[in-house]
Amino acid sequence: MSAALILQENDNIAVLTARAAAGDDPLGLGAPLEKPVAAGHKIARVAIAAGSPVLKFGQFIGTASQNIAAGEHVHAQNCSFANPEQDYAIGADLSLAEGAVPKADLLSFMGYQRQDGRVGTRNYVALVATVNCSATVIRRAAAEIEASGMLDAYPNVDGITAHAHGTGCGMAASGRGFDILDRVLWGYATHPNVGATVFVGLGCEVMQIARMQSHFGDAGTERFHALTIQDTGGTRATVDAIKARVAEILPLVNKATRSPQPMSALRVALQCGGSDGFSSITANPALGVASDLIVAQGGTAILSETPEIYGAEQLLLRRAGTPGIAQKLIEQIRWWEGYAAQNGGSMDNNPSPGNKQGGITTILEKSLGAAAKGGATPLRAVYDYAEQVTVPGLVFMDTPGYDPVSATGQIAGGAQIVVFTTGRGSAFGSKPAPTIKLSTSDRLFQQMPDDMDLNAGDIVSSGVSIADKGREIFDAIRETASGRVTKSEALGLGDNEFVPWQIGAVM
Repeated sequence: MSAALILQENDNIAVLTARAAAGDDPLGLGAPLEKPVAAGHKIARVAIAAGSPVLKFGQFIGTASQNIAAGEHVHAQNCSFANPEQDYAIGADLSLAEGAVPKADLLSFMGYQRQDGRVGTRNYVALVATVNCSATVIRRAAAEIEASGMLDAYPNVDGITAHAHGTGCGMAASGRGFDILDRVLWGYATHPNVGATVFVGLGCEVMQIARMQSHFGDAGTERFHALTIQDTGGTRATVDAIKARVAEILPLVNKATRSPQPMSALRVALQCGGSDGFSSITANPALGVASDLIVAQGGTAILSETPEIYGAEQLLLRRAGTPGIAQKLIEQIRWWEGYAAQNGGSMDNNPSPGNKQGGITTILEKSLGAAAKGGATPLRAVYDYAEQVTVPGLVFMDTPGYDPVSATGQIAGGAQIVVFTTGRGSAFGSKPAPTIKLSTSDRLFQQMPDDMDLNAGDIVSSGVSIADKGREIFDAIRETASGRVTKSEALGLGDNEFVPWQIGAVM
C-alpha cells in the first residue's frame, strides 16, 4: 500500500509518496483506486463537491470541476484553475517574518575580492556579443582558446565564457526591451565572477559597441575591451584578434586570488524547473530554510519567476517590508496578467506537461511550491529584470518563469551562485555563476546522478528534517562559493543558458 502525506489538517487532499496501483486504498477510506496513480499526485481525503475549493497547504489551488469522491485521484480531469482572491493583507505577517531570521554566528567563504567591493565565487574571462551577428565569432574564439591549452598556465582563471544571444538588432533603440538588453550585457560584463570582459559587435547593429564603451569609465583599459567584426577585418580576423586580446588579459586576471570573505557578500539566485508534486514538500521548503540562513548571514536570496508565484504572491505581500515594496510586486503581477491576455494566453498556461505528469495540476499549486524557496523572512525589495541587486535579505526580481531567461536576469543582477530545484529532472547550468541542482526525490537522484548535486528526497524516504536539509544546502552553497565544482560545471553546462528576455517588436 502506498503512503500519503497530509500536509495541513484542513487540506482536503493528501499527496502520494509512492506509486499506488489499481485497487490500492492509500488513505484507508474503503475506496480502492480504479487506475494506478503516480507518486506526487493527490488523493481526495473527503468528498469534494463540484465548484468547491481544493486545498493544499491550507491554500486554494483550484476548484473541483465535478464531484470528487473521497479516495479519488485529484488532478486535471476534475480540478481546474480559477482566479484567486487578491484581497491582500500587506505586511500582516511582517513581525512574524522578522522573528523568522535565525540567529547565526557569522561565517566566511574563500572568494575573489573585486575593486568595486563585491566578491566573486569564480574568476572568468568573458566574451560578450552585443548582437547575434557576433555570436559565432565569440563561440569559435572561446572554443579555440580552450583547445589551444592557453588557459593551462593560469591556475587562478576558471575559464572563458562566451555569452551569445539572438538579439541586439532589429529592435527599437530605446524602451524597455533595449534597456533590458543593456542591463543584461553590462551586468554580465561587470559581474563579480568575471575578471575581464571583451565585448564583440558586428559594427552596424542597434546595440552599438559605443554604448558599452560609454559604461567603461576609468576601468576600460584593464577590465573592459571592445572590437567589431567590420573594423577588425571579418570573421577569421576577429577570432584571431579576440584570441590575441585574451592572451594579453590572462596574466592580469590570474593575479586574483581567493581570500576569506563574509557570507554577507553572497547573492544567491533561487530557481526551480521541471517541478513535480514533491517540489513543494522537499527541495523547495528546504531551499527556503537555506535562504533564511543566507539572510541571517547578511546575504541576499533572490526569488524570481513572476508567473510562478501567481496565486501565492499574497504570502510574500503579507511579509513585505514596506507598502511601497508590496505595491511594486502587485504592479508586476498586474502587468503579467495583461501581458498573458494580450498574447492570447492565461496565467494558467503554466504548469507544463511535465509538471502535470509529476502531479502539479494548476499554476496556483505550482506557485505555492515556488514561493517556498523564499523561506520565511521579510521581503526587503522588488527589482525589475536584470536590475542590480543591492539590498540584503530576501528580494524578488520580475522575470519570466522560463528558467534560462529567469536565471539570466538574476545573474545579470549580481547573483554569484544559482540553486536550482527539480523534480522531473533538469540539465540546467549557468556561467559565470555556477548552479547547484537539488532533486526532489530519491528516484531522480538515482536516475540523474551526474546532474544532481544534492538529494532532498530523503525528507520523505528517510525522515530527514527540512531544517537539517536546509543546513546541508547552505553548507553546499558555502563550499561552492569557495570553489567546489558543481555537477553542471563538471559537465560544461552554461554556455547556451544565457538567454536575455526579449520584449518588444522584432523589426
